[in-house]
Amino acid sequence: MKNLKEKIVWITGASSGIGEELAYAFAREGAFLVISARNAVKLEQVKRKCLNDTPRCWVHPFDLSKTNHLDELVRSVLKQTGRIDLLINNAGRSQRSFASDTPLEIDRALMELNFFSVVALTKLVLSGMIKNQAGHLVVISSITGKFGFPMRTAYSASKHAVQGYFESLRAELSGHNIHVTIVSPGRIKTNISLNALTGNGTSYNKMDSGQQQGMPAKVCASRIVRAIKKERKELLVGRKEILMVYIRRFIPGLYHKIVAKLNN
Repeated sequence: MKNLKEKIVWITGASSGIGEELAYAFAREGAFLVISARNAVKLEQVKRKCLNDTPRCWVHPFDLSKTNHLDELVRSVLKQTGRIDLLINNAGRSQRSFASDTPLEIDRALMELNFFSVVALTKLVLSGMIKNQAGHLVVISSITGKFGFPMRTAYSASKHAVQGYFESLRAELSGHNIHVTIVSPGRIKTNISLNALTGNGTSYNKMDSGQQQGMPAKVCASRIVRAIKKERKELLVGRKEILMVYIRRFIPGLYHKIVAKLNN
């Protein structure tokens, strides 16, 4: 079981939802935190709560979709911390629009944030981990990275891409003492549907009933931390909806009937 005390953990998308709860969970483990998101005010609130359990929490507000400036962000973080032991790629955005109603620029925006920014940040942090021959990369994917789902075309595609990238990266890093954990949450009670992109580029601003009734983010975060401590390669986390992953794999005919009904 990995000891997280005084490990330097960088969490993106830490201002709300799973990312926020991960910050609190890692703080309780005694980890030193770096937290990033666009909302600087909320990050400061998260920091104050984390400092009840850990002596160090650095705030680095940043829009991760601006990949051209990520090298500056990483240099700034490393100047304060000296190294990164765990990188938690959590930042991302969902979608609520049919493909036929979604302009290509929205597809690109979702891929830029959910995939390319994750890859860019990982590459920048990875060089230090390889030099130190130690580290742990975690990416928060989705069960829709395992199968397609209506009104999630670009979102699902971005999460499929994340799955493939980090599966391949894990194999490449097998000789470097660097672990890779891919987390695929189902319905977690967060604001993900409220902030989801629609076809016209605005936020959906509605709470999905599945999200409302989903697993509490605090419970989800606790299971993720436990999986990281056990150095698990993959984690499915959620309630009965994660059964869809197995239905798609083993009973594809039933899966196709289910998603077709959801589309009507």
